Amino acid sequence: MPLQMELVAITLDCPDPLALAAFYQQATGYEPHPKSDADFAGLNREDELFIGFQRVEDYRAPSWPDQIVPQQLHICFTVAGSLDEAEACLLELGAGKPEHQPHGDRARVLTDPAGHPFCIVRR
Repeated sequence: MPLQMELVAITLDCPDPLALAAFYQQATGYEPHPKSDADFAGLNREDELFIGFQRVEDYRAPSWPDQIVPQQLHICFTVAGSLDEAEACLLELGAGKPEHQPHGDRARVLTDPAGHPFCIVRR
């Protein structure tokens, strides 16, 4: 019988947990965790998935696509509507867009304000 595991939390290292939590809260609509503070902030999704953001001194952002500073984690999100509209909204919130886009029209690679790469794909 295979082991049955359920993902309940993802935590990202960053220099400013509250700022990164605010970016993802605006992008996803997830609820801020009431005990968030400057060292550890979090967001709750209705199905109880938790995304955490922990302060790391001397944080170095991933340098995707090269591996000088490895990405260590890659998150993918589905979006309703067009990728162009979702990308524009996320860029307005503070995301970045690397020049290297390996997925053509199927997905977009963006980076959050702390430099973590993530993908958006159409639902």
